[in-house]
Amino acid sequence: MTSPEPSTPVVHRLVAAINDGDRDAFPATLTPDATLTDDGNPRSLRDWIDREIFSARGRMNVEREDEDGLYLLARYPQRHLGEMPTFWRFQVTGDKISRIDTGQA
Repeated sequence: MTSPEPSTPVVHRLVAAINDGDRDAFPATLTPDATLTDDGNPRSLRDWIDREIFSARGRMNVEREDEDGLYLLARYPQRHLGEMPTFWRFQVTGDKISRIDTGQA
């Protein structure tokens, strides 16, 4: 079974970057001042990306999208914490992501 593809182009590119382990493509989807919260707590976006995605070999298996593709429910397996259900909410400015809110669903 394959995951549905996100319908919002920049979110689609971000998910592809995660799943491909592409450290260069991920930040290319973000505005220079993009922010992130994890379970409601502000985090350093760059540190979080390295720790929770790339060093942990995270993968996003999208199960559903809402809010015109700016809200995803996904299974998120990664090597440090195993697999967990997660939500991802995005704010987009122009053609880049300016805010990510994520956490356990």
